[in-house]
Amino acid sequence: MAFYYKLGEIPHKRHTQFRQPDGSLYAEQLVGTLGFSGVSSLLYHINPPTKINRIDEPVPFKPKVAEGIKLAPHHLRTLQVETTGTDYLDARKTVLLNNDVDISICNPSEREMNYYYKNAASDEVVFVHDGSGDLLTQMGRIPFKPGDYLVIPRTVIHKFRFDEGQVRLLIVESHSPIETPRRYRNHFGQLLEHSPFCERDMRPPIELITETEKGEYRVQIKKEGYLHQYYYEFSPFDAVGWDGYFFPYAFSIYDFEPITGRIHQPPPVHQTFEAHNFVICSFVPRLFDYHPLAIPAPYNHSNVDSDEVLYYVEGDFMSRKGVDRASFTVHPGGIPHGPHPGTVEASIGKKETHEYAVMIDTFKPLHLTEYAVNLMDKNYPMSWSEHHGTNGPRPADMMD
Repeated sequence: MAFYYKLGEIPHKRHTQFRQPDGSLYAEQLVGTLGFSGVSSLLYHINPPTKINRIDEPVPFKPKVAEGIKLAPHHLRTLQVETTGTDYLDARKTVLLNNDVDISICNPSEREMNYYYKNAASDEVVFVHDGSGDLLTQMGRIPFKPGDYLVIPRTVIHKFRFDEGQVRLLIVESHSPIETPRRYRNHFGQLLEHSPFCERDMRPPIELITETEKGEYRVQIKKEGYLHQYYYEFSPFDAVGWDGYFFPYAFSIYDFEPITGRIHQPPPVHQTFEAHNFVICSFVPRLFDYHPLAIPAPYNHSNVDSDEVLYYVEGDFMSRKGVDRASFTVHPGGIPHGPHPGTVEASIGKKETHEYAVMIDTFKPLHLTEYAVNLMDKNYPMSWSEHHGTNGPRPADMMD
């Protein structure tokens, strides 16, 4: 997001003396992208962020790609996945990945992390399917609730504090910056009038966290397939202020305003975020097409150069047995997909839809992980055959 924000205390001018009550200087830190040419923020710390106490051995943290997977549509069931007794990183299970993006589920049972976490290689978009709490970062606190996308730029140190109850997260790790769609921005970076959301829908940190007690603080840094173990004598949450354009924020899927038309609109109208070689889209309740001869169900289409992943969030999925909330459907490039038998006729005359889903379209092939193989519905690839039957349009057919 390209808008300016500040929190806490900062000096009048950049790179000038800013002193603590005892007369010592606050430690200034520039956090920026694209060298010195991208967006950035300036943080002011009580302690120099370079002052490392020790570094322990790295811990392997890399999913294994499954071998010999057939080119076919896939359905992954994750609703019943149990991760009892696990924390945020232990519960993170990658299901799909390529060189641009990792897609994971995460259902932690522990309420608060006893360490701090930094992804040094990827931006993260954490979609909160179930659960609420606080995202605590070096740049402040962001309360979250179901339906929120939490956009966490790379290198932002953070931890989660969850309220009681089920926690179910969808995590998208992007190896390039997560941005809003270019076609919705002017050359200043401001979102335009026809955008399905605007800056006032974005929720940056509301309260700075400044921890001053000495102790032992562990920061787990993810990079190159490892969690690197860094220890400090002070908290990484010791900033007294910051300002700039680089910061984490929340955006609710419930604030996405759908774009509709007289005839069926293609998936790009649902786009919410973009990165190198993939996009993230939000399907939300909306009116169907209003041409007198409109067919709300989508036409069959071939994914010539993209893989299409749909994650089901909320809605009535009983029209397609076995596709429930928290399920993934994966339609790889190279084969066509579309409405199930009978759904085209059944969609005619329908006025609206009430489902929610998150779609991730990639322009390079995705690979299933060994973990994902255990979640596969083996009958899904043949489910378009007439003898399987249908009770009407399933949500994915009405959305993709």
